[in-house]
Amino acid sequence: MPERRVTVQAEVGLHARPAATFVQRAAQAPIAVTVAKGGGEPVNAKSILSVLALDVRQGENVVISAEGEGAEELLDELAAIASAP
Repeated sequence: MPERRVTVQAEVGLHARPAATFVQRAAQAPIAVTVAKGGGEPVNAKSILSVLALDVRQGENVVISAEGEGAEELLDELAAIASAP
């Protein structure tokens, strides 16, 4: 399964607006997408509650995975959202 490892750069981490943007983009894709904090268990990247529950803070790493047609492009977009300052 393709994946991207990303360091979250936003001051608020992957919370509030960055999380909403991340989840909204993931939800637009007709493929399975997960995100995990560090080496933790992956959660559904299309669920705002699941993403917020990860409690990802600035400087922490996440692993974003997707499987299906268009996964590589989607992962590039999600990685850019997660790593934006």
